[in-house]
Amino acid sequence: MSKSAITWKRLSPEGDKVEVEARRAGDQWRFAVRARRYETWQAVASPPLEDWLTLLDAIRRRIDRGFLHPDDLSRVEQVIRERFPDAELRHGQ
Repeated sequence: MSKSAITWKRLSPEGDKVEVEARRAGDQWRFAVRARRYETWQAVASPPLEDWLTLLDAIRRRIDRGFLHPDDLSRVEQVIRERFPDAELRHGQ
């Protein structure tokens, strides 16, 4: 995992614990998952809303610490609104 990657753990739809990685490539975010630490990352073509919201929260925390630019937050919010028009974006968490 490089410094540009943001990772977290969640349960898969099958109920297994997986690690999720989001990595910025240019102005896009690319997602990947793996089941165990030394397994190969598998790209995720269409990440679920849960992953986008987790990324959004992580970006907010990193902006507060000065690690990311506020433009990253607005880009991710825009992507979420385009892909999930009914999603409620939580602010200030």
